[in-house]
Amino acid sequence: MAARLVIIGSGETAPTMVRIHRELLGSKGPGPAALIDTPFGFQVNADDLTDKILEYFRDSVGVDLDVVRWRRSDEPVIDRERALALLARAGWVFAGPGSPSYALHQWSDTAVPAALLDVATRGGTLVMGSAAAVTVGRFTVPVYEIYKVGTEPHWLEGLDLLGSLTGIAAAVIPHYDNREGGRHDTRYCYLGEHRLERLEGDLPDGVGVLGVDEHTAVIFDVATRVARVEGVGTLTLRHRGCSTVLPAGESVSFNEMVRVLRGDGGGNTTAANEPVLVEVPQAGESFSLRSEADRLQGAFEACMDAGDADGALAAVLELEDAIHAWSADTVQGDHVDRARAALRGMLVQLGATAVSGMRDERDVVGPVVEVALDARQRARDSRDFATSDAIRDSLAAHGIEVRDTPDGQEWDLRGA
Repeated sequence: MAARLVIIGSGETAPTMVRIHRELLGSKGPGPAALIDTPFGFQVNADDLTDKILEYFRDSVGVDLDVVRWRRSDEPVIDRERALALLARAGWVFAGPGSPSYALHQWSDTAVPAALLDVATRGGTLVMGSAAAVTVGRFTVPVYEIYKVGTEPHWLEGLDLLGSLTGIAAAVIPHYDNREGGRHDTRYCYLGEHRLERLEGDLPDGVGVLGVDEHTAVIFDVATRVARVEGVGTLTLRHRGCSTVLPAGESVSFNEMVRVLRGDGGGNTTAANEPVLVEVPQAGESFSLRSEADRLQGAFEACMDAGDADGALAAVLELEDAIHAWSADTVQGDHVDRARAALRGMLVQLGATAVSGMRDERDVVGPVVEVALDARQRARDSRDFATSDAIRDSLAAHGIEVRDTPDGQEWDLRGA
């Protein structure tokens, strides 16, 4: 059995993590795989988030998860004992999005931290993404309180699961390369450089910052004492502003990580277990549904300009696929709405192009409508009714009436 701690910088329920989850679950050892729902337990849509995470792992990863329900530390004692019993049997446990400080408040002074630690120490895999990842270090950033409320930057005591399992003393910062702020610096889990510098100065000697980029996982193998970087971004080991960066595919020993995070200097070699001290790179291309929608919209426009109907239709279908694939991600914000808006705009353009060149209306628009209806049927089959309705409404806006019948979808041109 592989005793592992996995820290995911973001995208833990995104298409980017499917391969990694499958690999980890395929070698998890005995016991059930389970989700613990604490980090988002305060949210009014907590049940919906649970369902989305279960759906992602069932449909995309191919594994059914049990649920460790621990939304509050004052749950009835029988519910708490059931949760702890499930943690005690689990061979793989996942916690993800929500609020780091809320999770800490609900786990502190309970048996949960020891139970989470035990998952890995007995040979299982503990996967902590996004908000949950923030809690695993020696110190924890109260992200919401600082970024949303304006509380002065400060640290909370973390669970230090990382230190207990690896001997690495660090504060864990996911979303390390975030750039949602555009012109405003939202790197380092929305802190930005100014706040991180201030917080870094408050860390005790010997404690550094372990940063994990979005859509990136760091897999700590407790037995071999080696960490491996997987995904699309990098792992950053930072001490007092000096950063050692390891790209995806690289590995590093726990001892080397301890040395760098203590400020003993980065290596000057390219060996996999001796990272190079480098200048922090500029944030790369954001990997998200929004970036996919932007890319496909650009491809669509290029195809339309070139008169490439097949290429334009391929971009429409690929965007519909992307919307479905990313629909289970719990931290997309308004990206789904933006992608649907892009899809509607592409359909409108296709419709306008078909109308402008038609003689026999049904013959001209028919192939375009059939592609749109095929995308709509796929959306309906996957219960993505918002996308299905958006396609129908876009067609209706251009005089194409769609009817659902027992025999399937039918369409007519209004006034034809």
